[in-house]
Amino acid sequence: MNFQAVTYILVGSTFGLILRNLIKHYFKKQIGFYINHTSIVNITASLFLGILVALNIFHENLLFLFYVGFLGCFSTFSSFIYQLFKLLHNRQYVLLILHYFEVLFLSFIFFSLGYFIILILKN
Repeated sequence: MNFQAVTYILVGSTFGLILRNLIKHYFKKQIGFYINHTSIVNITASLFLGILVALNIFHENLLFLFYVGFLGCFSTFSSFIYQLFKLLHNRQYVLLILHYFEVLFLSFIFFSLGYFIILILKN
């Protein structure tokens, strides 16, 4: 990997981290039901990924910037797994199952939404 690729990854990851922390600190409100910041970040990352896949970007530097850098640092898979572990450890089995399906289902829906919005806009 060359220096330019590392630079793109660092820039992308910096913006991913900043956006993740902004969501963590400013989106603590209930919207009819409780959804935690990790879910919001993962769902938003899925939307961004769907958009990027639909745009079909193959330029190497943009792949490093957005896919590896931005989305790699923005999404919080390890936080999601830790939250599942905490729910399991606290024997909150129903919440564990609901949280698991919430993130997976909504992430898939928002990935598809981003993907199809771009396809519709392209036509």
